[in-house]
Amino acid sequence: MEVKMFFKQLQVGHMAVFAYLLGDEETGEALVIDPAAETSQICTLAEKNHLKIKSIVNTHGHVDHIGGNLDMKNSTEANIIIHESDADMLVSTPAAYLRMFGAKASPPADVTVKEGDTITVGNITLQVLHTPGHSPGSIALYTPGMVFTGDTLFVGAAGRTDLPGGSWIVMQRSIMERLAVLPDDTKVLPGHHYGPTPTSTIGHEKRHNPFMQ
Repeated sequence: MEVKMFFKQLQVGHMAVFAYLLGDEETGEALVIDPAAETSQICTLAEKNHLKIKSIVNTHGHVDHIGGNLDMKNSTEANIIIHESDADMLVSTPAAYLRMFGAKASPPADVTVKEGDTITVGNITLQVLHTPGHSPGSIALYTPGMVFTGDTLFVGAAGRTDLPGGSWIVMQRSIMERLAVLPDDTKVLPGHHYGPTPTSTIGHEKRHNPFMQ
């Protein structure tokens, strides 16, 4: 059955973070990935398109990606989903970091996931790909035709690995074993607008991204 999908990439906050609204237009169910900021804008967009946000999915637990979790949950009562290895990080962001990023402390996760799990929204299924390296619990989310790569893979670059729990050796393995093996025409949807274009493809990144060589 072909799913009529609503999809929107939104650049939010001060760190060029990409949040994503993904919904099944038939069932009216939606989820939001990394609602870092400007949550009212995301909620308004969902309402205009007759979508109800059921889940908040964090690709990892860093403050610049979770800063809107509280407001989004208060507005939608959606479940917060994160990888089990970043669940503690979600609720332990130092107060100084929250002030620095103008963020609010996140509520705890309602659901934790691991490699091989799936997240569903209506008739859309996202496969959880565990991609540690940027953080221990970083994940990418794959559905045929697109992959949300968080801060593991950017357009033309890769995420930093110098933060606590980061490792370039682990990151490289994640990129090559989890992302490079996806079909070349898979659309890459990164966690930040740090490249020359907001999206790319796995095939393009394999040819041009030095971190996929």
